[in-house]
Amino acid sequence: MDRSGVGPFVVVCVIRADGTVAGWTKAAEDMVGRSAGDVVGRPAGRLLMSAGDSPAPETWSARAREREPWTGMIEVRHGEGHGVRMIFHASPMSAEDGRTDWFLSAAELSGTPSPAAEAATQAAVLARSPIGLSLWDRDLRCVWLNGAAERQDTTPLRHRIGRRVTDTHPGGEAEAVEAVMGGVLDSGTPVVDHAYQWIAPGRPEQRAYSCSYFRLDGEDGRPLGLCAMSVDVSGSWARERLAVLSEAGTRIGTTLDVINTAQELADVAVPLLADYVTVDLADSVPLGNEPLGRLASTARSIPVFRRAGVASIHPALPESLWPVGEAVFVPPSSPFTHVLASRRSHFEPVLDTSPGTWLDHDPDRARAIAATGMHSLIIVPLQARGTVLGVAVFVRTENLAAFTRDDLLLAEDLGARASLSLDNARRYTRERTAALALQRSLLPHYLSGGSAVEIASRYLPTDMREGVGGDWFDVIPLPGARVALVVGDVVGHGIAAAATMGQLRTAVRTLADMDLPPDELLAHLDELVVHLTEGDAGNQNFTTPVMGGTCVYAVYDPVDRCCTVARAGHPPPAIVSPDGRVTFPDLPPGTPIGLGLAPFESVELELEPGSVIALYSDGLVESREADIDAGLERLRTALSRTGTPLEDLCTEVVAAMTAPAPGVGDTASGGATSAGATSRRALTTAPSEDDVALLLARTRAFGPDQVASWDLTRDPTSVADARSYAAGRLASWGLEHLAGTVELVVSELVTNALRHGAGPVRLRLIRHSSLVCEVSDADHSTPRLRRPRALAEGGWGLLLVSSLADRWGSRLTADGKIVWAELELPPGS
Repeated sequence: MDRSGVGPFVVVCVIRADGTVAGWTKAAEDMVGRSAGDVVGRPAGRLLMSAGDSPAPETWSARAREREPWTGMIEVRHGEGHGVRMIFHASPMSAEDGRTDWFLSAAELSGTPSPAAEAATQAAVLARSPIGLSLWDRDLRCVWLNGAAERQDTTPLRHRIGRRVTDTHPGGEAEAVEAVMGGVLDSGTPVVDHAYQWIAPGRPEQRAYSCSYFRLDGEDGRPLGLCAMSVDVSGSWARERLAVLSEAGTRIGTTLDVINTAQELADVAVPLLADYVTVDLADSVPLGNEPLGRLASTARSIPVFRRAGVASIHPALPESLWPVGEAVFVPPSSPFTHVLASRRSHFEPVLDTSPGTWLDHDPDRARAIAATGMHSLIIVPLQARGTVLGVAVFVRTENLAAFTRDDLLLAEDLGARASLSLDNARRYTRERTAALALQRSLLPHYLSGGSAVEIASRYLPTDMREGVGGDWFDVIPLPGARVALVVGDVVGHGIAAAATMGQLRTAVRTLADMDLPPDELLAHLDELVVHLTEGDAGNQNFTTPVMGGTCVYAVYDPVDRCCTVARAGHPPPAIVSPDGRVTFPDLPPGTPIGLGLAPFESVELELEPGSVIALYSDGLVESREADIDAGLERLRTALSRTGTPLEDLCTEVVAAMTAPAPGVGDTASGGATSAGATSRRALTTAPSEDDVALLLARTRAFGPDQVASWDLTRDPTSVADARSYAAGRLASWGLEHLAGTVELVVSELVTNALRHGAGPVRLRLIRHSSLVCEVSDADHSTPRLRRPRALAEGGWGLLLVSSLADRWGSRLTADGKIVWAELELPPGS
């Protein structure tokens, strides 16, 4: 038995599900003047003052099916013939045969009202009110609603209590309603006549509602929840207003472009609401290159806005003094500046153009008003997330009816909806601009493979219009005419991905300057990212993006035609032989960068001259319609071309890989077109499913006329031999003018190898755009440049090499180390 909400009622009787009286108390007998023998077993409806048969059985049956408590008011016929007004509460209770009987408690309303009777009367009024009433707690969960509110959306009471609006009515309208409720709960400011619409379960048509909300505060001033009052306004002016707002919802904010969004607001409002509409934005939404505050003022007005949108019933726009994009000047005392400062709408149903108004300071507008017949004005502030974006101006000219308060509400609703879209576009434009600037500064502007390889590359971000993705690539020159090729793919898109990409690219370039083997470079990169991520995670004040991704790193040496490759969770490179045969070397896959789970392994590949090394991101070979194996086969086919210039091959490969795969997008066969599949013609307009990066390098090989090497004995006389070998080779290359410098460099490098190294010593000279002198030995300790004391006899060798050569350094190899020095050659040498 549920007696919640009854209060101190007197128990009256029990009524069966069929409407007959099953129990009658002494209190009921005293109140109604009828004994139990007179009423038990008889229809309860005969106790009422209404004449004829009562529909009570049908009413009780309906309530029995619902099994919900029921509060109401009745007038019962007293045994002496007069009526007794009563407030009652009926609670359902289950009988043994499964039916629902009702336990009634009641209080008499005649005479001096008691607190219990007053509370019961109020409860009955609230329960029977035709206005939907509901109470919500601080978590916006429903705690009570009356019958009208329950009937408005047909959701049973037991499914509403304890749940939020979005729990019982998922969708955009419910989210908007909940947002309004949350605003009222936070601010304490009531919202009156908030319009919304939805299709209630079990109803075929969409209904329109007008709802008001106010906060309920406790005695201590703390909010306890809020109350909502809703009225079905379907078919009224509010429905027409909702129709306009519904159209606005589909037409405003279709793009993330500020100008388009502003123009959409103006187009929606003309002629549905006004004859002429402008949307003017403040400096918080930058549209021009020059801020408004830096523009010169006139004698009467100042530049406060820029025109972002304008619409009129007249195609020639005779009302407009400024085109889209131009600065809009207004007098300091005008309603435009007042709306901007106060954030409240200006409502002037009859535009006052008499002398002494603000129009005295704006003669250009005054002439336009007189010429076009402007007679009614509304100016609405555009604001979102605490920022004033500008104003929307609504004017009537040929429509002779003045704006009403209802029109003002509609204009404010249109402005509120457009403001969110404008703010989204503003924030998107700001982030996109920053991300593009960051990415452009971080990606390489010029790639050169030097004497080692010919380079071609392509980059297609996921969103061609946004142009900001997470893939990156680089070509890094290394000592000894070698070159490093790298392609990476970081997590995410946008400015966070661009920032992460910049960090990884910088880290790779720094590690590449250490001339580490590919596997060691990836291991150091992985460790660095792990440390950076752990450091960022320790800062509780900032939410940091996930940092990491995949990478493939290759080093090509044109002297021995060896390509050393390692990868970290990245697709394998493709190798194209000069005859067009395409292979995917079997490389250990490694784990993605930033996990710190496993070491990496390098594999050495010997390549024929004219081979093509293809590095790419997974967006080139993966799609929703096909797995990576199918993508690799498509890439194999696209790369297997001979005699094609490298730039043309790069373009053709990207076009072939981003076109629909076979069987995909074939409408005749019922296939679905991939979101990222594009034809070559549409490459610059259609988005791909993921970022696409492709780096092609066609290898070159140095011949005997560019490389000379000698094995030296571990004997002091080898220093003189090395100088002699070097001088002879320089003479054959026509570089006699460098003989003196090179002999000094070679002498110092060989001397250091003999004194501080181990094992066999080898001298190698490489000639390309510069001259490289390399001395190798079997010791793994790298030399360090030190400044010796002034009178010291030794320790000057590396200092001398550093002063004579343009660059010098060392790198470890599997057999020891190489110390090298490089001298630039003049063009044509």
